[in-house]
Amino acid sequence: MARPISDSKPPGNLRSLLRVHLNVEKTQGFYALMKKVLLIALAVLVAAGLVVVMVVRQQAGYTKVYTATLTREDLSTVVSGTGQIKPKNYVNVGANAMGRITHLYVSEGEKVHRGEMVATIENVQQEANVNGQEAAIASAKTDINAYIAAEKTAQANVEHAQADLEQKQLDWNRAQALYKDGIDSKQQYDAAKAAYDLDVADVAQALAQLNQARANTDSARGRLHTQEADLKVNEDLFNRTIAVAPFDGIVTNEPLREGEMVVTGIQNTEGSTLMTLADMSVVTAEVKVDETDIVNVQLGQPAEVTVDALPNKVFKGHVTLVGDQALLRSTGVATSQSTTGTEEAKDFKVVVTLDEISDELRPGLSCTAKITTAHKTNVLAMPIQALTMHDPAADNAKPGSVQAASNTPKSNPVQGVFVVNKDDHGRLRARFVAVTTGITGATDIEVLSGLGNGDEIVTGPYKTLRDLKGGMLLKRDKSAPLTQSGSSS
Repeated sequence: MARPISDSKPPGNLRSLLRVHLNVEKTQGFYALMKKVLLIALAVLVAAGLVVVMVVRQQAGYTKVYTATLTREDLSTVVSGTGQIKPKNYVNVGANAMGRITHLYVSEGEKVHRGEMVATIENVQQEANVNGQEAAIASAKTDINAYIAAEKTAQANVEHAQADLEQKQLDWNRAQALYKDGIDSKQQYDAAKAAYDLDVADVAQALAQLNQARANTDSARGRLHTQEADLKVNEDLFNRTIAVAPFDGIVTNEPLREGEMVVTGIQNTEGSTLMTLADMSVVTAEVKVDETDIVNVQLGQPAEVTVDALPNKVFKGHVTLVGDQALLRSTGVATSQSTTGTEEAKDFKVVVTLDEISDELRPGLSCTAKITTAHKTNVLAMPIQALTMHDPAADNAKPGSVQAASNTPKSNPVQGVFVVNKDDHGRLRARFVAVTTGITGATDIEVLSGLGNGDEIVTGPYKTLRDLKGGMLLKRDKSAPLTQSGSSS
């Protein structure tokens, strides 16, 4: 029985022809697909190119700038200086006698009180002299007491003799009267007169003894005064071997040790300084201020002092000294004492007294003082970088003219800024405005005239600002950073 035609397989040649036909159709479809992809890509590139051309055309003639809007704020001018913490008062306790150090009662860094003994030098001889003189004074005082007693005895003898004389005076007067009346004999008369004359002599002798006793007492007192003066000399020599603190303070330096020899000599010479005491009741920051800023620093101006060792603390203070002697920055020597005649940078010494002190402060700590030389509230301010020197006449120079092509400095530059204004077509244009300025802050400067609150000004970039001219088309650069006076628009 024969199979149906539908179920029968085509012959081999027919199958090969069908396979070739299918491969051709697939190849044609692939090429058609690639053609479509290429056409689409070409259309995208053309569109992108048109967009770029439109953007370039649109940007042609525009200058990208950073801008800021003026606002009112509090403004302060601050002058900085670096230096170190110093006590207002300090003293080098020197040796007043030569000898070996027997005791050091304090160590470096310890606190001491006024009158406290801090060191002693060997003083056997000085102490012996003091003790001997004190004994001599005690003996002299005993002699004076004896002379005073003798003086009192002599005074009593005078009084006794004077009493006897008064009695003999009465007897003599009576004897004279009786003898005159013929009652007493000549013998009795002569005896009364002799007794009277004898008592007169006794009184004179007693007075002489009294005067001698008083002279002895005065002489003893004189010797006592001499010995007391000698004692003061010996006590002074003895006290020179004892060092005491002249005020409350801190021991900041102790170059010598017990057992070492000290000598008297010029201050700060080796072997003559026992220790250095610093009075920390009044603490100062001694800093150096640049010569360009010193003209603005005055007495009484407020300041903030920061210490490198205490980074999280700020100490308030005020200026108490402004030096009038320039110091060479490299050596710290005053220009009046320098013989080199160099033209290097110079500083001036400024002392800031701290309003409050802390136990953490130590002499010699490095510090920075920020002195407020001027302060104003609610003033119109702008970023300092917006300020430029510009010749307005250059804005009117025609391209190709001698003035426009000249590379020489501007003939009449003035200080001002470029203000952002809109023209009749709504485009942004630069307009140069001369301004006057006041105090300068850290990043901003006060505007006294020429601008108003809310004005938009060009702040950069510096290279663009330097070549900018009035009337040029502007475009705000949105990537500009925020400024203190306002944000970029």
